[in-house]
Amino acid sequence: MGTLPQPELHEKLAAILGICQKMNSEHDLGSLLDLIAREATSLLDCDRASIFLLDRDRNELWSKVALGSEEILRFEADRGIAGTATQTGRTINVKDAYSDPRFYNAIDGQTGYHTRNVLAVAVRNQHGEIIGAFEVLNKRIGSVFTTRDEESLDALASHAAIAIETAQLIGELRRSQDELVQQNVHLWREVENKYSSHGIIGTGQKIQQIVRLIERIRDSQVNVLITGESGTGKEQAAKALHYTSPRARRPFVALNCAALPETLVESELFGIEKGVATGVNSRLGQFQKADGGTLFLDEIADLSLTAQAKILRVLQERVVEKVGGRTPSPVDVRVLAATNKNLEAEIVKGTFREDLYYRIKVIHIHMPPLREIREEIPLLANHFLKEYCREMNRESMEFAPEVLRKLVSSPWPGNVRQLRNEVMRLASCARQNVITEEDLMEGVPMRVSAEPAAPPLRLQSLKKAVEDVEQRMIRQALGETRNNQQQAAKLLGLSRQGLINKMKRYTISG
Repeated sequence: MGTLPQPELHEKLAAILGICQKMNSEHDLGSLLDLIAREATSLLDCDRASIFLLDRDRNELWSKVALGSEEILRFEADRGIAGTATQTGRTINVKDAYSDPRFYNAIDGQTGYHTRNVLAVAVRNQHGEIIGAFEVLNKRIGSVFTTRDEESLDALASHAAIAIETAQLIGELRRSQDELVQQNVHLWREVENKYSSHGIIGTGQKIQQIVRLIERIRDSQVNVLITGESGTGKEQAAKALHYTSPRARRPFVALNCAALPETLVESELFGIEKGVATGVNSRLGQFQKADGGTLFLDEIADLSLTAQAKILRVLQERVVEKVGGRTPSPVDVRVLAATNKNLEAEIVKGTFREDLYYRIKVIHIHMPPLREIREEIPLLANHFLKEYCREMNRESMEFAPEVLRKLVSSPWPGNVRQLRNEVMRLASCARQNVITEEDLMEGVPMRVSAEPAAPPLRLQSLKKAVEDVEQRMIRQALGETRNNQQQAAKLLGLSRQGLINKMKRYTISG
């Protein structure tokens, strides 16, 4: 094999290097294939050049029909000169294409091009695997491709393989990113649609008053106190405030204060610095996680006076300081607090700070118990039933009229949460698409008796009255759940540990 004169060799190497630099800067696969074909025809002085890539799943080779074209040519991976190069890994130089039995002349028939001679080499990735073939057609000067052309095409193919795999990887990453963006848009659209009507269901006066209040204050930055019995939808109201506000695209962070052990309250709320204790790493607190968004503090009355004082400082100064830290960090957080307790009574007892009470109760939303809005029960029950059918991909279901009447007349001490759980139970146990009284009898019997008139109030201290109510509710919840502390805590809107603490305080066994 002859060698190129030194100046010509340097010129050829410089040309290949220049092509490689261009290939490495192009990350769109279609544009890269056009670039490679264009540069190869110039380098090898031929009419056409094509990269055929191997589709292993379909066992096919594919290539763009012409420069700038979006049309894709596909054929079986073992056909033609390109197919032979892909299958064998050998360089194939054919001087007269139509006299070679390996030539696949159907492509000429499809494209309208007449092939005289062909040079093809396998394209291998960095692991040595063949990913396709590089083919050039119709040498212009000299009529046939030389061994020097073979060397040039082989060198170009090795660099093209790297650029192609890089472009494919970047394309996959872009597609994945686009999918994530679309999923994110879809999820946000679902959230916004869900809370566009605030997610608070009801047509009666009490519920509509809450909806109108949320509409008025959603753009405000003021703190809101949401009160109501367990299961009345306090967190739903908080989410409605957040997701209809300008903070909707920022975090909504919910924290159940009753579930926090006393030793972890401060680090959970404000974060902790590395090295405060052995094995402790730096961690953000809930205030910092909610920065720019909304922090929902559920059962705020269960926080210690020390934690209350630190929350008050954050609300006043808009900065947080990690446990063990020395540098305050600014935070922009709207605080929504909730409780099922009478905070004014807690202030009298000395368990809640009065200054914090006025700081969080700039606006007050009270969620009524279900027994006070019985007219909403059919609407709520049907909503939960549709929700169940949608989530379980089940045919539409409905309640028999007598079942709806019993749902309306039941006491519902667990409020909307209990109603939702009962609807889910009925839907999952129902034998047909109509829920009947027979389905009611298979579960916990529904109590349909009229509520007894409340006995006259006996005058006593407010603290004692609150304690009496708590004890009665705890005993009732334990009775209804057959002393299952986890279920009783859920019914009461407490954590299991929060319930255990209260049972110890009142010496209630269970």
